[in-house]
Amino acid sequence: MFAGTLTRNVEPAAAEYTGMIHSTRFDIAIQLEARAKMSERSPDFDVTAINRSGRKVRIGTAWNETGNTSGNPYISMQIDVGRGPFRVNAVQTKEARAAQSGAFEIIPLVSNGLMKSGSISGELTAMDADNAFTGYIANMMFDLEFMLIENSYKSEETHPDYRIEVSSPRGTPIRVGSAWMAKSSRTGNDYLSLLINTPDGDLRVNAVQNEEQRGGQTFSIIPFIDSGEQPQDAGAGLSLVA
Repeated sequence: MFAGTLTRNVEPAAAEYTGMIHSTRFDIAIQLEARAKMSERSPDFDVTAINRSGRKVRIGTAWNETGNTSGNPYISMQIDVGRGPFRVNAVQTKEARAAQSGAFEIIPLVSNGLMKSGSISGELTAMDADNAFTGYIANMMFDLEFMLIENSYKSEETHPDYRIEVSSPRGTPIRVGSAWMAKSSRTGNDYLSLLINTPDGDLRVNAVQNEEQRGGQTFSIIPFIDSGEQPQDAGAGLSLVA
């Protein structure tokens, strides 16, 4: 569960990019500093941060990359803040690219593997504005409140329609998953397919409406059952590169 921002520095400086990394446990300021490349696949940057003692430390590496399908540039980072390495990408929205902005958003790159839904309770409610949803999902091990925000990175049919977000300790939105609008080929009813990243792995669930809910704003979250109706790239929601 990671999120953040990254900004290209206009003025020449030791750091080519500055930004923030957020999780539900920490908020860390980072810098990307250019490093000498030993080979084509060597990192382009060192990722540095300031520790509690005020010392600058190297916490990871980063590469300049280009999307295979979109052709858009992005930055791939591997970071370790003492809890084991994790991977994230820094990508730009269509608006940021069009404006030639130096602003990037940090999104998760990989997941922890797929976990079984088991006994799950949850609910999703459509909000009156901004084409968004609010909801929760819970079992005996966790209780997660989240929002579904329209995915501004969607450029292909298989890309998610929504990003699933929770908040860091400082209230910064963190993307923890993806959601797709779908229609049952059996009943013709609309539903949402959700892929949520938890500490135990990725959780796939569906948000559906029963007879009493149909036509309203509330959906019930139920365990995912593979009926062959899952959106094409639902297993790749956390590795989206826009």
